[in-house]
This record gives sequence, structure tokens and C-alpha cells, in this order.
Amino acid sequence: MRRTFTRSFLLVVAVLVIAEIAVRVFWSRGLAGRFDYGFHPTAGFVEKSDGSLDLVRAGGRRFFPQHYAQQKPQDTFRIMVVGDSVPRGPSVAETYSTRLAELLRARGVAAEGWNLCLPGYGAHRCHVVLTQALKYQPSLIIRHVNNSNEYEDEREWQRSQDFQGWHPKNLLMKSLLVRRLHEVKTESVFWSLLPEKIRAQEGVNDAGAKIIAMTDEKQIRAWQDRVRNFLAEDIAACRKAGVPMLLVTQVRLRGSGAQATLDDSGLDDLARSFAAPGVDVLSMKEALSGMDFAPLFMDTAHLKAPGHDVLARAIAVKITPLVQTTAK
Repeated sequence: MRRTFTRSFLLVVAVLVIAEIAVRVFWSRGLAGRFDYGFHPTAGFVEKSDGSLDLVRAGGRRFFPQHYAQQKPQDTFRIMVVGDSVPRGPSVAETYSTRLAELLRARGVAAEGWNLCLPGYGAHRCHVVLTQALKYQPSLIIRHVNNSNEYEDEREWQRSQDFQGWHPKNLLMKSLLVRRLHEVKTESVFWSLLPEKIRAQEGVNDAGAKIIAMTDEKQIRAWQDRVRNFLAEDIAACRKAGVPMLLVTQVRLRGSGAQATLDDSGLDDLARSFAAPGVDVLSMKEALSGMDFAPLFMDTAHLKAPGHDVLARAIAVKITPLVQTTAK
């Protein structure tokens, strides 16, 4: 009688089952949130039993490593900056979140500057991060307002939903082992081994899709509405928590040299439409105008360290009344 399953087949199945159990027992915590692509509420926030909090790279969130107390220290002005790669900056030390805290401490104010900014994050994922951040008693939330990452947000949201669904094409992804193997191509160890042609093609395909989407006026309006809607939710969440907000609007460098100009892409008007008690606005365009601003940019959007310093000083002036009131 012919065997239905050979010994080799059963051995392979046994190895896979053991590997799956091992992954779930020993590495499930490290994979937590990975397949939520940044939409898991606590990914990257590691609460310790001693009352401290570590910000780490996990679950689709590439936080700069930072360490704080979960409970805000008494008489400390705790600032949290939420946004994308622009306020994230090249390093923690060079960003306006850190420089702002340093300026306040130089005035005798005990201050913390949390950098909760993540590359490629649009309005939806920023809202998820902000909602979690409110658990740690901020004195002020600075929401860096941009509208250039909505394509990435929409793409990652769809990926997260695909992994959660029970469509037959996703059944294998219920295995942590298979998921990890699927994702390993995006890790530097394996990715670097792929032929350059394959890596380039994947990048070109994604970039091409984004360019096509960004030329669709209907899509652009939909993204702008989404930025507005999630910003409204951010403000509502902060008001409910009794936390004041400062909206810092992104600007882009157009042209070069003496012909360089600053373009806010309508973000100044968008943010100012939300201005109210407890919600203030700082325009990067206005903060950088009146000076030689072109050398402050790495590219058309990202600032060099001196640019972050200029912005930190402008914010420090803007929030002085709030800091003085809170310190009393």
C-alpha cells in the first residue's frame, strides 16, 4: 500500500512546526507590531517594570533610541514632537526637539524634548503615535504638519489590512515564521545580497506609482482632506487630555541661489484654520523668511542642523507665554 506521506515530508513538516513554535516562544515580542506597518498603537513604546520608557525601532517604527520616565517628573516641561522625517532630523542631538529643550533648560526651565517623528509617516500614522504619546503626560504636543507622505500611509495601511485578513492568499501569513521570511527581503542583510537590477526595479516601481498618484488631482484632494481630518482628530484628542498644541507647518525649497523661494503648499492656511485657544501655529515659511534660508536645507524639504536650530529658537519664542504660565 502506497504511503500518503513520505518520511521526508513528515520530517519537513515537523521541522517547520518546531520552528514556528520557537519563533512564537522566543521572538514573538520582537515581531510584535511588525506586520501592522506602523499602525500598532504601542509599537516602539517599551514600558519597563521600573516605570521607565524606552523608544526603540520596532513594529514599523524607526524611533531614535530614547529613554524617559513614564510618569512626567514634577515641575518638568515635557515637549513631544510628532511628525515625519523632517522633524526627525539626522540625529536626536541635531533636531529641533532636542535644541528646544536645551534652550529652555538654559533659561532655568526643567525641560524634555521627545522626538516621536518617523520617516514616511503621514497623517494617519502620526495620529496613532500622538494618541499613544498622550499617555505620558506631555506639557505640549508639537505636531509637524506635512502632506507629502499620504501615499506611503495609504500603501502601508493596505498592507496591514492584507495581513490581518483571512483571504486564502493571506493564510500562510498567519505563521510568524512565514511572515518573518517574507519580510526578510526588506532587511539590510538579505536586501544587500539581491542583484542591483532587482532592488532598483522594486524602487522604481514604487516611486513610479507614487508619481502617478501625485498627478491625480482627485487623489491629491482626497489626501489633503485626510490630512485635515486626522489633524482635527489630533486636536480633539489633545483637548480631551488638556494638552496644548503647536502646529508647525512644513515648507519646501523651490529653486536655488538668489532665485530660491519657500512654498508652504497651502499648509499655513490649513493649520491656521484650526487656530484657537490651546492650538497655536508656527509657519516654517515665516520663521525662515528674511534670512539666507537655502543653505539651511539638505534637499527641498529636510533641514540641516543649523536649520533645526533656527526653528527651535522660533518655537521657543512662540511658546514662552505657555512655559511661563506652566512654570508658575
